Amino acid sequence: MEKTPLATVEGKEIYSTDLDNLIKQLPPEQANQFNSREGRRQLLEELVAQELFYLEGKEAKADETEEFKKMVKDAEEKLLKTHMIAQFMMDVTVPDEEVQKFYDENPDQFIAPDSIRALHVLLPTEEQAAQIIDEIKDGKSFEDAAKEYSVCPSKDQGGDLGYFSKGKMVPEFETAAFALEVGEMTETPVQTQFGFHIIKVLDRKVSETIPFDVVKENARNYLLREKQNRAFLGKVENLKQKYTVEMKSAF
Repeated sequence: MEKTPLATVEGKEIYSTDLDNLIKQLPPEQANQFNSREGRRQLLEELVAQELFYLEGKEAKADETEEFKKMVKDAEEKLLKTHMIAQFMMDVTVPDEEVQKFYDENPDQFIAPDSIRALHVLLPTEEQAAQIIDEIKDGKSFEDAAKEYSVCPSKDQGGDLGYFSKGKMVPEFETAAFALEVGEMTETPVQTQFGFHIIKVLDRKVSETIPFDVVKENARNYLLREKQNRAFLGKVENLKQKYTVEMKSAF
């Protein structure tokens, strides 16, 4: 990373890397506005302003006031707490053999339920939906009908909703969709709170065990959270034996 001087404030250099590091710390949507030439110039002006306020504070000996010293003490205390907890959590790990053992001993947690892949066309009225059903029966492709008539955002994908299992759709839609065979379309419009649907099932998957490699990291993260929580609570209990704790209220 090239370190190019961009400004000097009372002898202190501000480099391009200072801007880069600051941008990296921002949320993506906020960082994007500073990646342009004008955005970086504005950010540089902000860093210059901060340095100027710092210099004025030093000149006024603001860092020697009791108010400032208390702020530093509070910030130091919070930072040390955060640092110590983070360091403790970093020592908690879940090796591969623990993940494999959890996967082998809990097969019910790693089963993908029955699912179907369906297309749909959503229309405002039953009459429109019935008319489109007739057009599809007369030879119009379901995907073309979705792109031309559907009021659902899925129209751009030809009405494709991807794979979904039970419990993911509104009940009326789900009941009608799961009753269809692969390649079959609803003969009459299906009414839901969103309007009237025409549904076609493209594929069906029966429940199956998800392979270990697919769920390995998710399982590890779950075990890590559980392990960290137990370790944290255990550590707190040990520290209570070392340091005096007196609860003043039972809430």
